[in-house]
Parts: sequence; structure tokens; C-alpha cells
Amino acid sequence: MAIARFQMEYDILRNLKAEGVIKAYALETYRQSPILVLEDFGGESLQTWLAERRFNLEEFLTLAIQVTSILGGIHQHNLIHKDINPSNIVLNRTTGQVKIIDFGIATVLSRENPTLRNPNVLEGTLAYMSPEQTGRMNRAMDYRTDFYSLGVTFYQLLCDRLPFAATDALELVHCHIAKQPVPPHEANPAVPGPVSDLVMKLLAKNAEDRYQSAHGIWADLQECWNQIQQTQQIESFAVGRWDISSIFQIPQKLYGRAHEVESLLKAFEQVISTTKAAAELILVSGYPGIGKTTLVQELYKPVTHQNGYFITGKYEQLQRNIPYFALIQAFRELIRQLLSESEEQIIDWREKLLAALGDNAQVVVDVIPDLELLIGKQPEAIALPPAEAQNRFYLALEKFIRVFTQPFTIDIEPIHPLVIFLNDLQWTDSASLQLIQRWITIMNDQQLLVIGAYRDTEVDASHPLARSLQEIQQAKGTVHHIALSPLGLADVNCLLQDTLHCGSEKSLPLAELTLQKTDGNPFFVNEFLRFLHQEKLINLVLQYVIC
Repeated sequence: MAIARFQMEYDILRNLKAEGVIKAYALETYRQSPILVLEDFGGESLQTWLAERRFNLEEFLTLAIQVTSILGGIHQHNLIHKDINPSNIVLNRTTGQVKIIDFGIATVLSRENPTLRNPNVLEGTLAYMSPEQTGRMNRAMDYRTDFYSLGVTFYQLLCDRLPFAATDALELVHCHIAKQPVPPHEANPAVPGPVSDLVMKLLAKNAEDRYQSAHGIWADLQECWNQIQQTQQIESFAVGRWDISSIFQIPQKLYGRAHEVESLLKAFEQVISTTKAAAELILVSGYPGIGKTTLVQELYKPVTHQNGYFITGKYEQLQRNIPYFALIQAFRELIRQLLSESEEQIIDWREKLLAALGDNAQVVVDVIPDLELLIGKQPEAIALPPAEAQNRFYLALEKFIRVFTQPFTIDIEPIHPLVIFLNDLQWTDSASLQLIQRWITIMNDQQLLVIGAYRDTEVDASHPLARSLQEIQQAKGTVHHIALSPLGLADVNCLLQDTLHCGSEKSLPLAELTLQKTDGNPFFVNEFLRFLHQEKLINLVLQYVIC
């Protein structure tokens, strides 16, 4: 892994012809370890400087202008750095020359979808990481992730501290995705208002609300520098006036789903209620491409806030004969998350699981082999007749789940709410349905939320899923239904306004055409717009719409 990372960084640096980027001369091996030979221009990292002194406003602006210009050059080469922070910005004290280093996790993709994983194993430096880079924001990551990291770096240079003081990894992730930092001019009264506004724009939670180009950042910094040189002060002005992106971006926020998101969040709040925890089932239905998965992923933020676990599994049409296919995927993901936590936490989980499972631990290990990595080798379970063995399995798995879904009590702190998302339930097996049915009807005192998504065109009254739902409702289990419909004209037009940066009336003709071509399917809407752009037709549309 380390060798591949060194090789990738070497290849990137050798091919990157951008000013202000450290040069790579060779990749060699020394004592069976890879060695990257880099340029030495007599610089020291900003992290070293920060330990010794603070930057005054002129020094900050001089430095910030250079760093922004370099970052813009990197983005012009279709690279995302993904780890902008003071340790990776190097400054020569004598010449004032600045360079950016450490491209070990840089990506040449225009867009990347970070996976939801434990904060302890995320790529990058967590204190400087954008909300979308944490994988818990239901957003893909593009070059604008570097702008957020740049904003954190600027904040530290101006205020001599980070925007968020949290030290726990999950708490810090929550701060990035949900909490607003104290504005720089409040943390340090010497920071002028426009500079503070610039940093806060960089620190916007949604990439669409940040600067859209390095040029826009550079222009505002240059304006501040010019005013300082002319009048020794910075008069108030609206930041972002020169921020025009040449990159075609379709906003990633949800359109036309406010009511559905509200229903989803309300159900989660009921599950984690401090007065009455309860296992619940949510079913999300709709056509392929209608946005079922995207809607469910809106739970990333509240689950993170509650220190919960969000795990997923997906049923496959050709694997319908494998019992618990998606459930096994989901629980394997849970075990991987646990194994990536601190040694102290791993020991704590191991003790709780062994205490809960007792002599039946191997029963669960037989179905979820990864569990053995956490609790160790277990003795074989006593052989039982089929019916009794099945009941033992059901009880053992319920005990396993209860370790994570224990409700609030007076004497015991809450453990972690558990959200299990099972996709493509139209291809589920009867064994999985039986388990889900038991959980929703029996575990009605637990912080457990099961979400299933399915194509309603493939589930009729005779489908096993429909029969299971009837039985759950007859047993008074809690089931919520969310049916996703196509986007309307107003929703498509709103998306186009944000994409094309124009008024409603000017985007309406294109919205009508898009709706006609896609029937309001969100996936097809995005693909249609990308097709127009790839065929260079979107340029004509942009000219018509904006002019």
C-alpha cells in the first residue's frame, strides 16, 4: 500500500507542470523501503512557523495570495489535493517562496464518492477535512473540497487556532458537517470584516455555497491587499464578486424532496427518543433512478450526531437463493467499522459482545465470519434439531443487535442507534424477511431503524415483501412508507437555475424540454444535462439563458 502511494505521488509530481508545486526527482528503494527524492528549496512548513509566531494581516494576505494561485494551478491540471493544511504548505523564510507538498492522496478524478467509514481511518487530516470528504454528507467530492481545507488553514493563520476545538474524531466530523465556527473577526478582532467573510465563504458546509474558483478567492484577496497598500485598512465589500467557474457543475442538493426528508428524519428522531425508543421500519419505493438511495443517505448527518452506525446491504437479482445476502453485507460493514476504532473501544466492544452472546457466539460467527476478527475463536455450538437451531440463531442475532441499540435508561448511557439500509428489497429472500419481521415486532424497545428500498413496479400483492408487511402491521409493528414520485416542472427549473446561475424565467424553456425528455426522473435529468454539456449544446443553452 505504501509503495503504491509513493509511486502514485511520484507519477503525479513528475507530470504536474504547475508553479509552486514541489518537484520530484526520483523514486528509489533504501533498505527495502521506498524513498521519494524531492526538491529542497530551503522551506519550512507553515505548521513549524505557527509554533513560533503569528502572521500579521499583510503577511497573511501575501501568503494567502500565493497559496491560492498555486492551488488554482493544481486544479487546472484536473487534480484534487485532498490534504491542504499548514503541514503541506512550505515557505522559505528568506525568499518568501511558497510551495505545496504531499500529493500522496491526491486524485486525478474530477469527482470522487467518499465512503462512509470510521473517522479514524479517513484519508487526509481530519481537522482540515471538508464535510463531503468525511463520507457523511451525502455528497460527492470535487475540487471544492480543497477550498474548505484552505479555509480552515486561513482561519488558523488569522486566529491562531482551528475553527473547531473538538478532539474526538466523530465529534470533529459532526462539527465539520453541522456546526458553524465562530467568524474570524469575532475570534480575532484584528481581522477585517471582508477577510472574515472570505474565510467563512470557504468554510461553507455545502460546496455550492463556497467559492467556485481559485480565481474568485485570489481576486478578493488581491482586493484586500490593494486596499491595505493604499489606505492601510480594508473597507467592506461583497466577497465573491469575481467568482465565476468555468466548470460545469450540477448541484448535488435534493430538489422536490423536502417532505420526504422530513418524514425520514422524524422517524429517526422517534427511534432515538429519550422517552420511548422503538424499532421501526421505513420502506422507500419508486422507479430506478428516482433517488431512493440518495434520500436515505440524508440520514448520514443525524446518525453521526448521535454517534450511531449506518450500515448498508444490497440484494442482487442473481443471488436471491442466498439467505440473508444483504444483511450479511451490512453486518460485515459494521464489524469493519468497529475494528477501525481505537484499541480501547475494540476491547470494550469485544467484552460487550462476548457477554451478550455467551455460549452462542459461534452461531453468529457462522453467519458473519468477520465477527471472529473482533471476538476471537469461539467454541462450536451444540448441535440442535433444525427448528430449535433456527430459534437459537434468531435469539443470538437479536442479542448481537441489542449490544448496539440499547435504549436510554436512568442508569445507563445510550449506546449507539443502529440504522440498517437494505437496498433492492424486491429481490430479497424469505429468510431475510422473517428476520426483519421479528426485529420490528419483538425489538420494540430498541434504537433500531431498518430502511428498505425497492422498485414498486416489481412488488405486487403476492410478493413475499407485501405479505411480510401485512404480518408486521397485524402485529402492530411500526412501518412508514415513503413513495418517491418524479420531479415536477418547478423542481427541475429550480435545479436549472442553480446550475446555470440565472433567473426562473430564463431557465424555464430548458426546464420544460428537460422534463419532456426525462419524465422528471432525477437520474435521467442529470444525465440529460451532462449529455448536453458533453455535446457542447449546453454552451448554446447557457448563452441563450444568461444573455
